[in-house]
Amino acid sequence: MFILDTDHVSFWLRGNVSVRAGIAQSSQEVVITIITVQEVFNGWMGRLNNLPDPRNLTIEYEHLWQTVEFVKNFRVLKFDSQADDCYVKILIANPSLRKKRLRQDLRIAAIALSLNATVITRNRRDFEQVPGLMIADWSL
Repeated sequence: MFILDTDHVSFWLRGNVSVRAGIAQSSQEVVITIITVQEVFNGWMGRLNNLPDPRNLTIEYEHLWQTVEFVKNFRVLKFDSQADDCYVKILIANPSLRKKRLRQDLRIAAIALSLNATVITRNRRDFEQVPGLMIADWSL
């Protein structure tokens, strides 16, 4: 199983050929997490609520609609009790990872570890700090 990190979802939504090819060529299931859904929609809510030019509203809502359609086409993994157990273990065993900016990434990593899945991300700097986590980058 391959879990798309939020950066790869953003790349797909922007039409990144490499990411789209990676998804199309995968022989394993490609999924997203509820954490990525949260991050993507948090971004959209901030953007839509603070538009400097209301003439762009139609375009912005079109992009939001495309995001909703994207999410509907993927299985979304929950943050369940197994992921929560992994998350707590990661934090206990790795105090250096208890940074606010890492919270969402660690939650995605915990889901991946609980399912023995690979996270597809460009963010090697943060995800490589998680022991035992498999990562790959399809944006290249």
